[in-house]
Amino acid sequence: MQAFRLVVLLFTALAATQAAAADSVAFAGFAYAGDAQQIAARFPVTRQVEAELTASGGAPNKAISRSLAARPPANFSLSSDGMASLKHSDQALATALVVTSETISSERFGRLYKVLANVRGQALVFDFKAMTVLRAYPINVTYLDVLDHQPSEREKRDRVKRLLLGGDKPGLFDRYAQVLSGAKLPSSGTRYLQVSQVNVAPEALAQLPEGLKTGSGVAEGWLADMFGEALLDKAGVPILPFTKGYAIGNAMAMRFADGEVFNLKLPEPDYTIQVDLKGFKRVEYGSSAAGTSYIYAVYSHIKLGEPMSGKQYLDADFKNGEVKAVPVTQSEIDDFPAYADSLRGLFTKLSSSLGGQDSDWLAAASSGDNVSKQVDVTRGVVKSCK
Repeated sequence: MQAFRLVVLLFTALAATQAAAADSVAFAGFAYAGDAQQIAARFPVTRQVEAELTASGGAPNKAISRSLAARPPANFSLSSDGMASLKHSDQALATALVVTSETISSERFGRLYKVLANVRGQALVFDFKAMTVLRAYPINVTYLDVLDHQPSEREKRDRVKRLLLGGDKPGLFDRYAQVLSGAKLPSSGTRYLQVSQVNVAPEALAQLPEGLKTGSGVAEGWLADMFGEALLDKAGVPILPFTKGYAIGNAMAMRFADGEVFNLKLPEPDYTIQVDLKGFKRVEYGSSAAGTSYIYAVYSHIKLGEPMSGKQYLDADFKNGEVKAVPVTQSEIDDFPAYADSLRGLFTKLSSSLGGQDSDWLAAASSGDNVSKQVDVTRGVVKSCK
């Protein structure tokens, strides 16, 4: 009997150890998406900032580790032994912060220069042994500024450093820790969702800053990640990376800050989303001696379907408007921040509806064939991808 109890205790301990190992994820580090030969050209300012941080003793991996320690994951344990430990152990699951896009631009309007700094990334959870992406959470940080002069190279680096480290609001490193704090590991029945196609109408593209109009997939990736972030925030659903511009087929290349290069396989999505940005419009809403207020409206078409069967669950037009007051003392108006707020509002409100929240916005802001019924059905699809 004592021997039997010993066997049971050993079996229980082994099972507990295996379960703990299965729920353990190693932090692999800070990385860049895309072909290793193009990293320097695609991320020139971020790479310079990385070098500056490393030279001052605050390398990205160290800064990210501090953020992770302050806000650890709730649903799995996280080890910080790095990539080297993965190569010499049975550890299979890893996570990395992968930068997917860098946009820094300045554009003159009137006597001023509007500066856009945008860094997009993914909080990836992947199987190190199989080199397969298991979970992906989009992260998108933006800094908008207005200067009375053309920004210098140092000022550009300063803006990107703020995007990474944060300041008045969380930066990319803190956002990564925030996302992982609520992330869940996939189960055997997990279904995958992906923004697979983004279309921007010429009249809508004309309203975007120059930095978002240069390079293949930049504007599309910005929109896809904004939609993905809203869906994650309001419906709790991770989404596979939108890979236009840095992936071939279902393989995603990435290079870690320490020089390691990997190709991760992406699962085939069970459901795909198409986002069409149709246009923006500014309408005067009211005026007084203090200034004028405008409604900044955005118009979009969203589809969500199942590529295997060709079935469409959601196929409708959506619009959203946000009010912005312009003081009479302001001689020049930059419309983009208000348009971006309106677009973000559209994605947020739609994602809230898809996450199960009822609101009057949906009826007033959508048009299509029985959109409320479409949304009800789509809620079940979205829930299956958590």
